[in-house]
Amino acid sequence: MSVRAAGPSRSDLVADAALSLLAERGMRGLTHRAVDEAAGLPQGSTSNLARTRQALLELAVRRLADREARVLALHAMPDPRSGSDSLADALALATHRALTSNRALTLARYELALEATRRPELRACFDATGARFRDQLAALVTGMGSTDPARHTLSLIAWADGLMFSCVAGSFGAEVPSLAEVRAGLRELLAGMVAD
Repeated sequence: MSVRAAGPSRSDLVADAALSLLAERGMRGLTHRAVDEAAGLPQGSTSNLARTRQALLELAVRRLADREARVLALHAMPDPRSGSDSLADALALATHRALTSNRALTLARYELALEATRRPELRACFDATGARFRDQLAALVTGMGSTDPARHTLSLIAWADGLMFSCVAGSFGAEVPSLAEVRAGLRELLAGMVAD
């Protein structure tokens, strides 16, 4: 008996198409019909899976979190005892991936984040899925000896988010810093937080 390789689930296919549409067309371009077309599915498939716009947005947010976890390589973050340079290296690589090979995914995240400011249910979903990375980063910073892990975690996330927004959707949209430049910025930031 031959076993066929499993492809993406219909849910993942729909969510991936939604994320692509958000990056390409923005929130106004995200419709159930457009998702069906982008995913190559029969008309009505997305509505059967996510009846409302809210359900479709939440599906996209959950898929975004799964895909970003792979981009950020949460499973490969360094042991806190390895020092701040190791954390800077890992975070720089993740941030650089978000700016380059995963630029569209980062753009879709900003579209969803802005929409979440107007939809409390989406905000709750967005924040809950984002907690996965935030909590892990807080544990790493704590393990490295931070005297104020909550504030330092916020500073790291704000720095990375600010850089990504500026280079993906902001005034530095035509520029992408090198991996070495991202690493240098993170090392400077971490040096003020923890002592190796």
